[in-house]
Amino acid sequence: MLELRNVSYQVQDDNNLKEIIKNVSFKTEQRFVAITGPNGGGKSTLAKLIAGIITPTEGQIFLDGEDITHKTVTERAQMGISYAFQQPVRFKGITVKDLITLAAGKNISTTEACAYLSEVGLCAREYINREVNASLSGGELKRIEIAMIMARGTKLSVFDEPEAGIDLWSFQSLIRVFENMHEKSGGSILIISHQERILNIADEILVIANGELKNRGKKEDILPDLLCENAGCKTLLSKMDK
Repeated sequence: MLELRNVSYQVQDDNNLKEIIKNVSFKTEQRFVAITGPNGGGKSTLAKLIAGIITPTEGQIFLDGEDITHKTVTERAQMGISYAFQQPVRFKGITVKDLITLAAGKNISTTEACAYLSEVGLCAREYINREVNASLSGGELKRIEIAMIMARGTKLSVFDEPEAGIDLWSFQSLIRVFENMHEKSGGSILIISHQERILNIADEILVIANGELKNRGKKEDILPDLLCENAGCKTLLSKMDK
């Protein structure tokens, strides 16, 4: 179970403090949780706070009742938190198989590593020995990163816009990967996304705008406002931008 209590995050902007996240509190243990909202609203910052990449200025973060607010990224990873960047990192000199093996935390066979790549829509024999460098596209890197998180099998997997850069890979395949992840690990998946098809698989949706938690609930309660296209009907996100 993930819980945030009055979490805020500020940065120094010239001579002033700029508040990026403002007193956000929620508790969830749902299988799929989607975080959405307007660009620049604080979604990615919130994900990085959960993963431990940055530390809250105020408030506390708990995982299964344990305070992880001041734990490092490494400590949180050991506790079972995975994080997929919006822009995956390149590792010159490291092969795809090396990365998947590191993620798994144990020696795995080439066949096992290839199975993870196949699940994310990559032809394993073409990628398994390639270096994770500039020769790979952003979409390829994104899928390799998802394969790594699958290999980890953690209790909480955080994805920052996982659909970005995968135009040639269907959304249905991506959704199937998330479902398989949950079946195998039993963990929770937190997804940052604007895409309706991603939001539509969520058990719960959190709407973040201007650094605040503006709304939350089941998809059937939240999606109608988010996706409203009727004449004279403004979406919840457009209202929040004002």
